[in-house]
This record gives sequence, structure tokens and C-alpha cells, in this order.
Amino acid sequence: QVQLVESGGGLVQTGGSLRLSCAASTRTFSTYSMAWFRQAPGKEREFVAAIWWSGGTTHYADSMKGRFTISRDDAKNTVYLQMNSLKPEDTAVYYCAAARYVVWPAILVQDTYEYWGQGTQVTVSS
Repeated sequence: QVQLVESGGGLVQTGGSLRLSCAASTRTFSTYSMAWFRQAPGKEREFVAAIWWSGGTTHYADSMKGRFTISRDDAKNTVYLQMNSLKPEDTAVYYCAAARYVVWPAILVQDTYEYWGQGTQVTVSS
């Protein structure tokens, strides 16, 4: 069982930045592909970004490209999401997720992920 704990959410103005963190409770963190999803009020949960378990290959949803950066530190069992140029439409609960040895294209699919964090709220004010 892997526990994921997100942190770093909060309230920020349009154009601001936040960095989310997700700490994993596993000694085999490097074998997990990691992703961020988000869910806005009244909407379905959507893919944000993912990073492969090996090599650090990343993938982003189109609306996040150039603004968001996903990274990982395997020594700290942590994945990050740096969010810049935030917009009100980025307001959502952000979740991190983990799946072992997953690559393209399954890495985009929510059902692929075995473990989920509790979510952290990001609110962007206009």
C-alpha cells in the first residue's frame, strides 16, 4: 500500500505561482510513474501532467503546456507540480496519483492509477 500526501495548495491571484508537492510512502518510489489530475467544481476529474517512472519523460495536457512543470525527486520520494501564470480556470482540487511501471498511453488514464492522494485545493482569484 502506498500513501500519497499532497501539499502546497492555497489561494493565489491571477498570474501567480504555486508549487504542489506529493510525498509517497514507499521505498520503491522510482518504479512508479506519477501524475497530477484535477477536479473543478461541477466538472469531471481531468489529467494535468505525468512523469514516467524511468528517465523522467513528461507529458502535459495541452492547456498546461508552458505553464506547468512536473518533476520528481526519487531520493525524497516526492513529485512536484510547479504552476506558473495561473488563471481562474485552474481553480480545482489537485490530486497526485501513482502507478507502477506505467508508460504511454496508459499514463494518461485515471483508471491506470492504483494510488491517490487526498487532494489539495488551489484557488486562483481574478
